[in-house]
Amino acid sequence: MVDKFIWNKVLLSATLFGLITACSSGYQVKGSTGLGKPITEDQLQAWNIDINGAGVGLPVGSGSVAEGEVVFQQQCASCHGAQGQGGVANRLVGGGGLNTASPIKTVGSYWPYATTIFDYTRRAMPYNSPQSLSNDQVYAVTAYILYLNQIVPKDSVMNAQTLPLVKMPNRNGFVPIER
Repeated sequence: MVDKFIWNKVLLSATLFGLITACSSGYQVKGSTGLGKPITEDQLQAWNIDINGAGVGLPVGSGSVAEGEVVFQQQCASCHGAQGQGGVANRLVGGGGLNTASPIKTVGSYWPYATTIFDYTRRAMPYNSPQSLSNDQVYAVTAYILYLNQIVPKDSVMNAQTLPLVKMPNRNGFVPIER
C-alpha cells in the first residue's frame, strides 16, 4: 500500500515537472505561422461592439417587452425554453438568492448589469446565427428577459437611455476593479 502511494506521488511530481518545463520553455515562433489572414480596419470595427455596465456603446434603437416576447418565441425559446426556464441552453430566469447552499446563477439572479444582457445577446445570439438580430430586436428581447425576471414592468421599453438605469438584483454582488 505504501509503495503504491509513493509511486503515485512520484508520477504526480514527474507530471507536474513536465508541465512546468513545457510551459516555461523559451520557444517562440518567429515570423508568420501561415495561419489565418490579415483583416481590414472595417472588419475589425464590425466586431468592436462591446457595451460597458454604464451603457457606453449602446446603439440607437428601442424595444418593448411585448415586442421582445414575439422575438424571444421565434429566436430564443427553442433553446432557452418558452419562459426562459432553460432547455438545451441555460436557464435565464429565476435563480433566487445566491447566498444559499446551491445558488442558481441566471441573468436575473447573477448578472450585475442589464446592459450585459444586450451586449451578450447582440454579440452571440441566436446561437446558430450570431449578430443576426437588429438592435431593436435585441432591445426588445432584453426587455422581455428583464420582465420574465420581474425586474421591469410589462409596459417597459428599453433603449440606450433606459437600459443603463435598470438596477439588477446582484448589482452590488461584485467587487469593482478601478483602472
